[in-house]
Amino acid sequence: MFPCQQLENKHILIAITGGIAAYKVTELVRYLVTNDAEVRIIMTRAAEKFITRLTMETLSQNPVESELFPEKDYAATHHVHLADWADAVMVVPASYNMIGKLRAGIADDLVSTIMAAVHCPTVIAPAMNVHMWLNPVLQDNLKNLQKLGYLICPPEEGFLAEGYEGKGRLASLDHLIQYLYRAIHPAKRSLLGKKVIITAGRTEETIDPVRILTNRSSGRMGYALAWEAFARGADVTLIHGPTHLPDPVDIECVPVNTAQDMFAEAKKRFTRSDIYISAAAIADYTPETVQPRKIKKGTDKLSLSLKATKDILKELSTQRRPHQLLVGYAMETDEYEKNALKKLNEKDLDLIVLNNILQQDAGIAKDSNQVILYHKNGNKKELPVLPKLDVAFHIFHYLLEKE
Repeated sequence: MFPCQQLENKHILIAITGGIAAYKVTELVRYLVTNDAEVRIIMTRAAEKFITRLTMETLSQNPVESELFPEKDYAATHHVHLADWADAVMVVPASYNMIGKLRAGIADDLVSTIMAAVHCPTVIAPAMNVHMWLNPVLQDNLKNLQKLGYLICPPEEGFLAEGYEGKGRLASLDHLIQYLYRAIHPAKRSLLGKKVIITAGRTEETIDPVRILTNRSSGRMGYALAWEAFARGADVTLIHGPTHLPDPVDIECVPVNTAQDMFAEAKKRFTRSDIYISAAAIADYTPETVQPRKIKKGTDKLSLSLKATKDILKELSTQRRPHQLLVGYAMETDEYEKNALKKLNEKDLDLIVLNNILQQDAGIAKDSNQVILYHKNGNKKELPVLPKLDVAFHIFHYLLEKE
C-alpha cells in the first residue's frame, strides 16, 4: 500500500465487531499509526472473543472502549465525544449483525450507539461466511447504507474459516486503505460522473520465448493516480503492464504486455474518457522479428534489429474531443525542461509531468517521487519529494484547477 501524508494528524475511529477477521485489524492500525494518524478503537463484546483490548491498545497507543456503561469511568456522553472526535470511521470487520443494526438504526451497545452519533465519512468492510454474504437481506441492507452515504469496501473471494472457498473474506489492507483514502479526501466529489483512463507500469517486448525488452517501472505512480481518481469519485480504468502490485478494488483493471497491446486497449476506450493520463513506461522500440525459439549463445556479439513502437499518446491526441484532458509523463535524465515542453507541445497535452529519474529518493520503483508540472497555459509547479499518492493528489489538483 502507499504511504500517505494526508493521514497525518487525522482522527480515525475503528469499530471492530465479532468475526475471525478481527485479527487483521492489527495491520490496519499499524499502517495508520506509521503514517501519523491518531487512532481510537471501539469493540463489541463479541470482538473481544477474537482479539484482546490489550493488543489494540498497544498498537493504537490509546485506550480501547467496549462497554457502554463502564463501572469506573464517566460514561454519560462518551459515545458522543468519540463520534465528534472522528474525521473518519471504519467498521472493520463489519459483521452481519452490525450491518443490520446500522441499517435499522438500532443502538444497543457501545459500538452501535457511537455509530448512531457519527457524522463523518464511514467505511464499512464486511467479513462473513459466503452464504451470509449472499443473503438478500444483507445485500439489501448494504444497498440502503450505500444510498445513505456509507462507503462499502467489498470482501474478497478466498479460503474461509469454515474450510471452503467463497466470497466473504475481509478486504485486503490495500483495499481498506484505498477506501479510507476516499473517505478522508477533501475533494471526493470533484470527478463524480467522470471517466478517467490511466496507463501504468512497463511493457514487455518479446525477443524470443525466453527474453524480453523492458524497463524498471514498477507501476506505482500509475496505480497511485488510479487511487486518486477513485478517491475523487471517478469511474476509473487502469490499463497496466506486468507488475507485482495488487489490483485496486472497484476499478476496471486491464492487464497488457506489449506496447501494441496497450495501444489497442487504450484506443478502444479513449473516446469515452474525460481524462486520459499516460503514466506507463511504454517501450519506444520492439524487435523487428520475434524469434520462435530461444536464441542460443554463440559469438561474443549479438545484434537485434528494432523498430519504433507507436506513440500512443500522440496518436490518441489527434482523436481527442474538446472536453477531454490529456496528461503525459516525461522521464528525463538530460535537458529536463526542454524535453518536457517539447512533448507537451508536440502531443497537444493539457499537462505534462516531468520526472527526474536520477533524483535521490524519487522515481522508478520507489515509494516517493519528485516532479515538475507544466501546464499548456505556460504555468509550472515544482513539487518537493513526496509519497507517490500525494504526488497524484497534486497532479489532479493542478490539472482541475487550471481547467
